[in-house]
Amino acid sequence: MAEKVVLHYLNGRGRMESIRWLLAVAEVEFDEVFLETREQYEKLLSDGALMFQQVPMVEIDGMKLIQTKAILNYIAEKYNLDGKDIKDRAMVNMYSEGVMDLMEMIMLLIISPDPKPKLDNIESKAKERYLPVFEKALSGPIYLVGGKLSRADVQLLECTLMLEEKFPGILADFPNVKSFQGRMTRIPAISEFLQPGSKRKQQPDEKYKKAIMEVFQIKLP
Repeated sequence: MAEKVVLHYLNGRGRMESIRWLLAVAEVEFDEVFLETREQYEKLLSDGALMFQQVPMVEIDGMKLIQTKAILNYIAEKYNLDGKDIKDRAMVNMYSEGVMDLMEMIMLLIISPDPKPKLDNIESKAKERYLPVFEKALSGPIYLVGGKLSRADVQLLECTLMLEEKFPGILADFPNVKSFQGRMTRIPAISEFLQPGSKRKQQPDEKYKKAIMEVFQIKLP
């Protein structure tokens, strides 16, 4: 029997959350080891578990994978969530990277001393640069690429939910994206992941911010 997948990260969203989402959609059970102290992080470093001295780190199939995109690519390919051919994979990657650029801006809010200007910038870019792309792409198809579920769809759903947490009415002018969101949330594995008590993490709070500063020795101005 294959060993269960193990995720090493803080007890919060960050760069691990998209990995949790993808594993959940693939219906892969996983355990989590939460980093709460600098000592835990330094132990991973001294054990040689972190190739570039970074987390997230995922233990899967006898490997210790790092780098978020590499981990997502591996999971997507293993569980047939990366498109049917090389051209589909290129589209999946383009959509996914765009979504990740937007989500990264939201992720960094927790360590921003003055988030208001950054929020304004995120809302503007979401409405003017990112959401119009997906609104057009979803004008007919059910899924973004090749008529089948891919990691691009999963990450777009994750991103739309993050955006609505910050800007509740942001999808009002993007009906195709809103309809897509509704369809995606009815997929059983996703519906389950959205329920209370799942391994989906809540919005970052002060406890998570404190853990970031402790584990990574970040000092904010």
